[in-house]
Amino acid sequence: MEKISLSIPKNQKRVTAFVIDDIIVSIFFVIIFYDQFIGVFSQFDVVDEAAIATINSFIADKAIIFLMIKVIYHTILVWQNGVTIGKHFMKIKVVDIETGATPDLPKAFLRALIRIPSEILFYLGFLLAFFVPLKQTFHDRLSHCVVVDG
Repeated sequence: MEKISLSIPKNQKRVTAFVIDDIIVSIFFVIIFYDQFIGVFSQFDVVDEAAIATINSFIADKAIIFLMIKVIYHTILVWQNGVTIGKHFMKIKVVDIETGATPDLPKAFLRALIRIPSEILFYLGFLLAFFVPLKQTFHDRLSHCVVVDG
C-alpha cells in the first residue's frame, strides 16, 4: 500500500470549524421548529423559573431530532465533498486515511454517528486530537479518517 502525504491542520482550525458547524446545525433546528419556538417563548412575559423549565423541557423533547440533524449534516457533507461548511471556511477536509480520498458513505456515516457520544461525554473524543500525532479525534480514528489542510 502506498503511503499518502498528509498536511495536518492546527487544532484551532478544527475548533473554529466545529463552532461554525454547530451554529449552522442550530439554525436548521430553529428553522424546523420555528413555529413551536415562537409558541413556547410567547407564553411568558418574563423569564422566570417556570419559563426556563418550559424551554428546557421543549429542548429536551427535541434532543433526538437535533442529534439526527447533526448526523445527517455531517454524513452528507463529508460524504459528498469531504467538508462541512465550517471545514470549507477553515480550508480543511476529511479524507480516508488509507486512500486520501473523500470518505465513502458508510465511513462518513460512522464518523458522524460516533461524534455524538464524543460530544455527549464532555467532548472527550475530541480532546484526543490534542494528544495524538495525526490530531485524530475518536470518531476519526474509528472511521479511519483524518482531517487535513484542504
